[in-house]
Amino acid sequence: MGVLHSNHNAGITDCGNSSARLYHYAMTSPARLGIATSLSQIDPSEWNALAGNQPFVRHEFLSALHETGCACPDTGWAPYYLVLRRDERLVGGVPLYLKSHSRGEYVFDYAWADAFERHGLRYYPKLLSSIPFTPVGGSRLLAGTQEDRLTLAQGLIELAQGLKVSSLHMLFPDEDDLLALREAGYMVREGVQFHWRNAGYAHLDDFLAALNHDKRKKIRQDRKKVLEAGVEYRWLHGTQIDAQSLDFFYRCYEQTYFAHGNAPYLSAEFFERLHREIPDTLVLIVAVRDGQPIAAALNMRGGDTLYGRYWGSLEFVSGLHFETCYLQSIDYCIQHGLASFEGGAQGEHKMARGLLPTPTWSAHWIADARFAAAIEDFLERETQAVDGYLGELEAHTPFRRVP
Repeated sequence: MGVLHSNHNAGITDCGNSSARLYHYAMTSPARLGIATSLSQIDPSEWNALAGNQPFVRHEFLSALHETGCACPDTGWAPYYLVLRRDERLVGGVPLYLKSHSRGEYVFDYAWADAFERHGLRYYPKLLSSIPFTPVGGSRLLAGTQEDRLTLAQGLIELAQGLKVSSLHMLFPDEDDLLALREAGYMVREGVQFHWRNAGYAHLDDFLAALNHDKRKKIRQDRKKVLEAGVEYRWLHGTQIDAQSLDFFYRCYEQTYFAHGNAPYLSAEFFERLHREIPDTLVLIVAVRDGQPIAAALNMRGGDTLYGRYWGSLEFVSGLHFETCYLQSIDYCIQHGLASFEGGAQGEHKMARGLLPTPTWSAHWIADARFAAAIEDFLERETQAVDGYLGELEAHTPFRRVP
């Protein structure tokens, strides 16, 4: 597989069975890097200690994706986790996959894949560090020190070289990760999402009062339509979510995907498992009319942040989507003292509800030097365009004054 660093002797030993293998790079230092093709090879408490308050990188969340068949080799997501151990203790890890396509990522590289294929080169499989189907920022180089993050970032490149894949990608890393990734020589790509920040609001009306007149008026008009349609809301957190409520949510979620001509990425079994194993991360917002539920949004909570993730409805009511997915979530954050709400991928229309443009990042390593140079040139020009777009958005803040 190659050498991790020039002063280390590296080899690989198979420490698992044929269905769930754990490979180790043997290193002369007390630390060693390895590859786990199953999370069952990694102790949950050790992994979660590195994950911290990030619900999407918890052992339970990732295991649910894999073991329910949502993200597995059969769906094009073959787990290939990089782990770092020191004195037999897990001190670093990277959620990592061999991908045979680019679906479910939310950072688009289809043009890159097309360019490879037009020149007679294979783009897939590629290595991807990401949370499947989850465009949420956070640490991907899970480690307690910057030195260990750099070791992981460099180890990923050597792994990609050993596997002879076309490329290596890391999606939505945090700022500590970016420092290590830049130092290791990755190219960085900028994107935009829209997040709400709590400026110490005591009530939802305080937040609305901070918006400019036009945005505040539009929100109140939309809320009035929902209210006049007879819609009320229930907030359910953790164990308050019963099986019937979760089943209803999945009906909505599935129906909304089918209405757009697609099957959902995630199964009912996946959500049932989250509810069973990490219920405190779940916040379900249910829209009810005449005593019957008509729509639902399932958010996830980690630390001081609420993440808007999954939504669906069984019927149309004007203003229902924004009220259920955004205003109710913002109200929940205010009432529970949470610092931020992340509304998911894309969507400058979210600014009208008080979500502000926020930069996001991805990092990329390309094996072929010719394509690496071309992509680097593209990223330089794209970054200028994204920065200009951010500047334009910020000039049209929905707030009377920026919180």
